[in-house]
Amino acid sequence: MFKKILIANRGEIALRVIRTCREMGINTVAVYSTADRDSLHVRFADEAVCIGPPTSRQSYLSIPNIISAAEITNADAIHPGYGFLSENAEFSRICAEYGIKFIGATAEQINYMGDKATAKATMKAAGVPVIPGSEGLLESVEEGKILAKEIGYPVIVKATAGGGGRGMRIIKNESEFQKAWDDAKMESGAAFGNDGLYLEKFVEEPRHIEIQVVGDQFGRVCHLSERDCSIQRRHQKLVEETPSPIVSPELRERMGQAAIKGAAAIGYEGAGTIEFLVDKYGEFYFMEMNTRIQVEHPITEEVTNFDLIKEQIKVAAGQPISGQNYTPQLYAMECRINAEDPANGFRPSPGKITQLHFPGGHGVRIDSHVYAGYTIPPNYDSMIAKVIVSGQSRAEVMTRMKRALQEFVIEGIKTTIPFHIRLMDDPGFQSGNFTTKYLETFDFSGL
Repeated sequence: MFKKILIANRGEIALRVIRTCREMGINTVAVYSTADRDSLHVRFADEAVCIGPPTSRQSYLSIPNIISAAEITNADAIHPGYGFLSENAEFSRICAEYGIKFIGATAEQINYMGDKATAKATMKAAGVPVIPGSEGLLESVEEGKILAKEIGYPVIVKATAGGGGRGMRIIKNESEFQKAWDDAKMESGAAFGNDGLYLEKFVEEPRHIEIQVVGDQFGRVCHLSERDCSIQRRHQKLVEETPSPIVSPELRERMGQAAIKGAAAIGYEGAGTIEFLVDKYGEFYFMEMNTRIQVEHPITEEVTNFDLIKEQIKVAAGQPISGQNYTPQLYAMECRINAEDPANGFRPSPGKITQLHFPGGHGVRIDSHVYAGYTIPPNYDSMIAKVIVSGQSRAEVMTRMKRALQEFVIEGIKTTIPFHIRLMDDPGFQSGNFTTKYLETFDFSGL
């Protein structure tokens, strides 16, 4: 087992890793930018090293600075948390080169899943369902029409160099194909200087469902069931829950086995998630793999009584996984509390927290790094806390979550708490009948 782990991250995830390390008898090293000198992860680690100024590029994304901090403190492993360098193949490779264990995927595994085309091809070869579509760029509109007829409408054409929704058109039937094709080519050519298009089956009324997996160095993989991450704004998750309201035991089994196949296909080591889109017909398709711990991992821990950070560390140290698949024994939900103003387009709201009271009680867990008097810097992600609630039913969890959110007092800044309280009262959300587009028509006024 490792003697000392450096945490190459900040905020609540750094604290989360420090807590597990302390329980395991492992010493910790915190790294911090000058903007984070008063952060709790700096205070609670056994050692702390300043790695640069506030900008991420010069601190938390600086591989030379982090490796130097590990060397001068004699750390034998680095936990990257999530974000920053957690899915950076070069960082994983350099850690190995310097004889420091990267607690996460290998550089090769990160590269496999980091390239979307390679990831899709790998999953397809492993027997994981992928969204049907063209193997590469379409040569002509006629080729597109033939393929669309084969896989069935609706379909979507996408710009190969696309981004921000540009160069994309949904096509519901063949009569719409020519115009959508022309419009997408014109838009992508003007926006990106590249008018190449590919085609995929359009996933109707999608839910974003992810399966938590853990793999060890002996080629074994298990899954810890699903999380529903469909409540999103601009592809940013705001609320996650497990089990999903739409996932039956049969679907859970099929998705879990598909996730295991996908992770095993690349010899995956560590904790990760296989992300799926599930359509209104109950069919699921591989979307991507996240080769790191997720922000929302605590809800899985609460319903399975399983410490995912401890498992990451054990696997990295060469120990085998528990070797079994887990299913939820309870219900759990997580609300991400961001320093943002939801009444004004979720505008960032950094500043000093003047008053703070965390909620408590049975079934309530708070993961946070903030305290009264703490100043939230404008340099990083706006998430300041996670409210994690568990209970015997989804209804109980929503009632408990609303109570916890109403009890959460934070003054001096704007937060997303009012949005989450309104969501808990929303009939559509309460029914479990929502998609990834749900918040596009949500009423944010007067929050």
